[in-house]
Amino acid sequence: MKHAHVIGAGISGVTTAYYLAEAGYSVTVYDEREYPAMATSYANGGQLSASNAETWNSWRNVGKGIKWLAKSDAPLKINPAPSLHKYGWFMQFLRAIPHRDANTVKTCEMALQAHDLYKAIADHTGVEFDRVEKGILHVYTDPKELENARQTNLLYKQAGLERWEVTREEVRDIEPALENPDIIGGFYNTQDYTGDIHKFTANLMDWLTQNRDVFFKQYKIEDLYDFMRIRPGITVLCAGVNSRTLSRDVGDTLPIYPVKGYSITVHNPGTAPWASLLDDTAKIVTARLGKDRLRIAGTAEFAGYNTDIKQARIRPLKQWARSMIPGIDLETVTPWAGLRPMTPDMMPIVRKSRVVPYLYYNTGHGHLGWTLSAYTAKHIVEIMQ
Repeated sequence: MKHAHVIGAGISGVTTAYYLAEAGYSVTVYDEREYPAMATSYANGGQLSASNAETWNSWRNVGKGIKWLAKSDAPLKINPAPSLHKYGWFMQFLRAIPHRDANTVKTCEMALQAHDLYKAIADHTGVEFDRVEKGILHVYTDPKELENARQTNLLYKQAGLERWEVTREEVRDIEPALENPDIIGGFYNTQDYTGDIHKFTANLMDWLTQNRDVFFKQYKIEDLYDFMRIRPGITVLCAGVNSRTLSRDVGDTLPIYPVKGYSITVHNPGTAPWASLLDDTAKIVTARLGKDRLRIAGTAEFAGYNTDIKQARIRPLKQWARSMIPGIDLETVTPWAGLRPMTPDMMPIVRKSRVVPYLYYNTGHGHLGWTLSAYTAKHIVEIMQ
């Protein structure tokens, strides 16, 4: 039997292990943590969202980012400390602006295919992950943001996403828990859905170890070259923000920067939305995870590999919740922060290494790891065949 080594037990690594096992491989999944899905795949925004596929590469977003630099509670925060890694990444980000439309369409197409793949995996394995199929509602308080959404929607239509504009009154009809007089309208689609990424990943790993020739091993890889030298077979790097460092061991540096995101999980949230929300002005999302939990997530922080939870970044999430969802109960809240593996063009890296035989990459999904990983995992295994 052919053997494969998967480095990383987050959503991209475990879905890769699934498709490798289905293709007839024996698989060992390695992670430095004791259990799967304990890093970025632990408490993300919860959305499987083709309607959030718009890449960030635009001069409009660059302008907003500059304005936000002086605001401590802004959706984007950049640590000004000099870093060649960070500033080199930003230069590549600017060079990707001309490709924004094409990349947005491609990302949306991948997301829509991933939607079906996750459902197929769940049907095949019986994996539970608190899936809620109530669609995703984008809401707007700024006319300029709403107009930009109309233009972006033309790209989504090219990709096959059926998303339509709704009035202020229709927003309230779709989600009665949402109450804010500043909302001027929105966009809604029913193809997107939500679910608990940690439950899905951990439960799928359990299923694989019990039903397929798949093994999980806690192991910290210090040098990728040495790791591959003594382990024959295919290696797939799915190590999130650590992928850049590990790829450098073999002379194949990946353009990934760690971008911190925050979330709060609200337990017994009271009168809270069932439809998933995305506030395009505040850059905050919500996802219902079963009847007893609501996930609220947002912000992007360029601060290196620091994962400290800062109350100054958690506070805006709570303030937003109170202003938009008056009936919410925030008495019991669990905060979290994780590092998204961002590429400058916002596109995942799904390919064979250009330097080392038998090394493949499925990494760099940024803020869309949950949304895209089922597609990219299936695709990287197809590349191997």
